[in-house]
Amino acid sequence: MATITTKDGVTIFYKDWGKGQPVLFSHGWPLCADAWDGQMAFLGAQGYRVIAHDRRSHGRSDQTWDGNDMDTYADDLAALIEALDLKDLVMVGHSTGGGEVAHYLGRHGTGRVAKAVLVSAVPPLMLKTVGNPGGLPIEVFDGIRKGTFDNRAQFYKDLATPFFGYNRPGATLSEGVRDSFWLQGMMGGLKGQLDCIHEFSEVDYTEDLKKIDVPTLIIHGDDDQIVPIDAAGRMSAKIIKDATLKVYPGAPHGLAVTHQDQLNADLLAFIRG
Repeated sequence: MATITTKDGVTIFYKDWGKGQPVLFSHGWPLCADAWDGQMAFLGAQGYRVIAHDRRSHGRSDQTWDGNDMDTYADDLAALIEALDLKDLVMVGHSTGGGEVAHYLGRHGTGRVAKAVLVSAVPPLMLKTVGNPGGLPIEVFDGIRKGTFDNRAQFYKDLATPFFGYNRPGATLSEGVRDSFWLQGMMGGLKGQLDCIHEFSEVDYTEDLKKIDVPTLIIHGDDDQIVPIDAAGRMSAKIIKDATLKVYPGAPHGLAVTHQDQLNADLLAFIRG
């Protein structure tokens, strides 16, 4: 397996396919790099070098007690980018991975980065506050914590249904997709996954978004039951300078799977454009 070791001694797994301009993918919670396989195989065949890592405490990376926070996630990403000496990079982040991409850009700058894509991403802030009335109440995230701690095996199976919109009229549930979601989630470590809930729900990425000075594409489904578009994609598009917002009508949170061909075509067009 391809890995790097971070400055605090943590082993981070990554996959690195193809040749050409690099495209780096950051996955959502509680998943791993495999969540991007459909995009990586497609863009790799189009002549791009595609890379995705498993965030610490997720997938095949080390399960850590400490460091399961967005500052460290961004630093881990920087360590990978520097180890592979990636330049003219396109960064793509889904959900929590979108927060990771935004925080990397805010914390480490855009010197190595050409473009960014936020897909169903959590920025600027998921939590409902006085200044963010469109967010979700803390009770929602406390419920996620409780479900993950009490019986994450069942919770992840249940979560896959709204994640992919399988609870909507006319939707056809894919047991294979749900099994893949469950497997990816169960590969990670419980402590790190619990810690990560705070990072995707209560961290405010507004200042990171203001620092992004590269072309940015924001893609979000307007039927996202996990990260509602109004408090996320639409707000981010207002904050990031010259961002482009593309709304997928009726699309769920897991649109990289349910709308794979559409997303692949949009990514290719944006990277080439």
